[in-house]
Amino acid sequence: MALTYYHAEPLANSLKSMIPLVEKGLEWESRYVDLHRFEQHSDWFKAINPEGQVPVLVHDGLIVTHTTVINEYLEDAFPEANPADGPLRPRDPAGAARMRYWNKFVDEQVMNHVSMHGWHRLIRVITQSIADDSFEELMSHVPLPDQRRKWMTARSGFSETDLANATEKIVYALEKVEARLGEAPWLAGEAYSLADINFYSHCGVMANRMFPDLQVDETYPRLAAWRERVSDRPAVQLALKAEDRTQPGLRTWSGDGREA
Repeated sequence: MALTYYHAEPLANSLKSMIPLVEKGLEWESRYVDLHRFEQHSDWFKAINPEGQVPVLVHDGLIVTHTTVINEYLEDAFPEANPADGPLRPRDPAGAARMRYWNKFVDEQVMNHVSMHGWHRLIRVITQSIADDSFEELMSHVPLPDQRRKWMTARSGFSETDLANATEKIVYALEKVEARLGEAPWLAGEAYSLADINFYSHCGVMANRMFPDLQVDETYPRLAAWRERVSDRPAVQLALKAEDRTQPGLRTWSGDGREA
């Protein structure tokens, strides 16, 4: 078995599939892709993923992209490798359906709205520091038209209308998750699952810091307690400590989640 995970910093999508790798105790090689240097659009990386996006999992030569697909693939490829408290995908049909419902909700109704705020605050600063001709050259290497437009919009800044709409959608998501956690301890039911990892990676881990005006911890106490339970998991703590690299790097993580 050879597993290689190409990723950026342990946030959002890169964190979302890193956590299951560590939770399942798999041995895998870590390859850091520096988004600040646009390595995801370089020829060497687009030879791995023509869409020019991280993360990417390579398993014995098979290339798997998109985090929800990666995480389900890991459950199918390594069904017996699980945390001590059970599999990351419920084994019963109802639980699996709930997990997939919440994954779909996060992927379609949460991720892009949180991402817009992140790009407006962080990526805008990066893009504005690049000269016009250099920026145009960089954009010529972005393979996905929608992603290219996102980079160009970030350079000028997203509109206040779009940001307000994104905030409204985030508030709706926080309210929805708060209500769900009043019904069950985890999003898919009685057990921690890929759905919790998904929401945590894209919103739960950073909502209180990104949106201080929303007073997340005070307004959504069940969500805040849930976030601490996820954060306290040893695998999550290890994933969050993954080092950044300034060059494409290689590390091997042993089966117990430690760097080998």
